[in-house]
Amino acid sequence: MSTRGWERRPPLRRWFVPALAIGITVLLILTIASTSQLRNFFLKEDESLWENPVVATKDWRACAERRPRDYDPPPGYHGGNGYVGIIAEGGLNQQRIAIINAVAVARIMNCTLILPIFKLDSIWKDQIQFADVFDVEHFIHYLKDDVHIIREPPNWIPHHKEFYSSIRFTIKNIPKYASAQFYLQNVLPQIKEKKLMALKPFANRLGYENVPVEINKLRCRVNYHALKFLPETEKMADVLVARMHNRTGKQTPFMALHLRFEKGMVGLSFCDFVGTRTEKAALREYRKKEWPRQFKNDTMMWNEALCKRKQGKCPLEPGEVALILNAIGYKKDSQVYVASGALYGGNTQMLPLQRMFPNLVRKEDLASKEELAPFQRHITSLAALDFLVCLKSDVFVVTHGGNFAKLVIGARRYYYGHRRKSIKPYKGVMAYALGDPFMSWTSFVHEVAEMHKTRTGLPEATSPMYDIWENPLTPCMCQS
Repeated sequence: MSTRGWERRPPLRRWFVPALAIGITVLLILTIASTSQLRNFFLKEDESLWENPVVATKDWRACAERRPRDYDPPPGYHGGNGYVGIIAEGGLNQQRIAIINAVAVARIMNCTLILPIFKLDSIWKDQIQFADVFDVEHFIHYLKDDVHIIREPPNWIPHHKEFYSSIRFTIKNIPKYASAQFYLQNVLPQIKEKKLMALKPFANRLGYENVPVEINKLRCRVNYHALKFLPETEKMADVLVARMHNRTGKQTPFMALHLRFEKGMVGLSFCDFVGTRTEKAALREYRKKEWPRQFKNDTMMWNEALCKRKQGKCPLEPGEVALILNAIGYKKDSQVYVASGALYGGNTQMLPLQRMFPNLVRKEDLASKEELAPFQRHITSLAALDFLVCLKSDVFVVTHGGNFAKLVIGARRYYYGHRRKSIKPYKGVMAYALGDPFMSWTSFVHEVAEMHKTRTGLPEATSPMYDIWENPLTPCMCQS
């Protein structure tokens, strides 16, 4: 739709009319797609809905555990070139990436790694440490041939109690995606001098293409083999997966839907969404309060929101997700596990999705309060359950980017050899289709099918600045 001339209209209309058009389009398609005749015609379910074809996935297998014959052993109890510690920030998955990179950096510098500590996150507000989430014994033992790991700073070093808090023993100038050479030239000399140093912040402080291949393979060993959730978490997740498979009284495949439409995500995206004038006004005030530096006037906000939606940078609304899944071919009786926080708009936003897929459940619907009680103490533990259920589902569907989605897609590729589908909607193209009030349901189905043939977790060649978390193909998987 052309935006020419919109700058002359009142701000409220510029926001309200396009959103109304999209809302009407979605409502019309939902109504059409709900008729049984069209559903039976377009949604003829077959096995290809639940797994990728063997012919497209048989050539690759996981091989990150294989170490080269000339692989040097890690330093022993003498500490090697010194001791290094990190503070893992953010939520569960950002902390996971920081831990993985910490092991890799310790290996690069031939240092002993102190078990990472977790910082209280301002959003999650979850006071946890490594042992509250991950199996420490397995982590240390599995990596004994890669990196020497100790639980606490060595007490014979004078500043062992203050090195995390003292600026004198902290290295802060590490750029994002730094190379192995940067650590050897700029970080290692300081560790050798003071014996014990902390690196912070440490999110995304190691690159992919500017480190040796063996380091990337080590990162996969840490991610897919060394970092295990607590046994009780793994066991509870297996119970949830089994109950999802048996909800109909017989073995049935199920889909896990990672629905990113929480208030914080919606607000921070600065995208425009369907809603009433009151809801839009409330969202505007929320953004102005939480992100004053990013907040702009209505005209600039509208132009930016429109551009983001065309670029596929906006979270999908539950109703949009329903349309896409319906067009791909999933039937009304599909079993769907929803992994998400509290949704922006609550039940009203969920209605279109629930109408098309009434068999929506969360972990709270599958397990009793008593069963979930041990995990209620920490938000991170609940997130770990969602992570494992999504990992082990037959089909995983992403609605927005982020570390959770990337790590789950990558793990499914690695563990299951690309067989299990991980659907990543083409949001940029879908924005045009969903915003076209003249597109028929038949055309929409065709558009969705064509756009998503290869966006199902199939093998993908790595490209410059690829993301090893989502695509572990080259360094961590070998051709059969």
